[in-house]
Amino acid sequence: MTFKRKTKEGSISNQFMAIKWMGILCFFLLFSNPLSAQDSIPLPTDVNEEKEIKFQQFFFKALSEKAILNFQKAIENLESCHQIVPNDVAVFFEFSKNYYALHQPQLAKAYIEKALEIDPQNPWMRSHLSAILQSNNALEDAIEIQKVLVEEYPREASFAMTLSKLYLQSDQPQEALNFLSQLDQKNQLGTSLRQLKDSLETHASKVEIKAPLTQSASNIELFESMKTYASLKTLLENSKSEAVLLKYSELGIQLFPAQPYIYLVFGTTLNKQQSYQKAISVLKNGLDFVFEDAQEKAFFRELVLSYLGIGKIEEAQKYIKKIEKE
Repeated sequence: MTFKRKTKEGSISNQFMAIKWMGILCFFLLFSNPLSAQDSIPLPTDVNEEKEIKFQQFFFKALSEKAILNFQKAIENLESCHQIVPNDVAVFFEFSKNYYALHQPQLAKAYIEKALEIDPQNPWMRSHLSAILQSNNALEDAIEIQKVLVEEYPREASFAMTLSKLYLQSDQPQEALNFLSQLDQKNQLGTSLRQLKDSLETHASKVEIKAPLTQSASNIELFESMKTYASLKTLLENSKSEAVLLKYSELGIQLFPAQPYIYLVFGTTLNKQQSYQKAISVLKNGLDFVFEDAQEKAFFRELVLSYLGIGKIEEAQKYIKKIEKE
């Protein structure tokens, strides 16, 4: 990719030149390989030098603001970019990502659709659309997008992982296992995907457990007879027995491995019993399936307690900061 570099009256200020060459170097490195660029889009090349410099200033400022979670400020800089170069795919993509981060899925979807009108085959923009659909619980539409991405980019592990999690989130664990088994036959399972496959196989082989004798509530009987997520959630929400919560949340993870609420109950109960190290493992596994901010904060709060419990103050502080940023 090339940028126009003619100067007016012999030179440009050092500040402008530094920005320009930094931009050129960054984009050369990013776009030397289409997939290594991941979710970035090249800047336009058909604007004059003065506009190009202003565009780059606003665009990189937008990226900087997004990096420190100032999403509204990022959007303001993107609006300046849009005034200089209307209908640019990179700007549309960044608009979408920032509105998505601000939990405005309708605007996020509108902007990514505009970007895809310009570059319909871009895999990272299609993956981003899938994430937006997933956040709106349009799981089947998200699954269809991910299926195509996996077919087109079989070596991109993140696409395969997303599809697996979508199957699990939509209560299709057998579809997830079948998909991962197909990848295994093609020698396309990385470490994370293999661990997920092994976990699903283990869960599928678990035998049912009996209700504890000390619990006579009908909620246990209902769950034992139905084995549905709804009946399990009712049981966990209404039980005050730590023994029951531990036993049935652990079983619940085996039966419904994509339901974050169960991990949260298990991790919270482990914290109460001062099994902090095990709680950390459970809570971190459950975070992979969290899509709601309020629930994510609940996980972070329990992780703070877990790390404080084992004396790792710095780790606890990291999660405190995550809570404060929300």
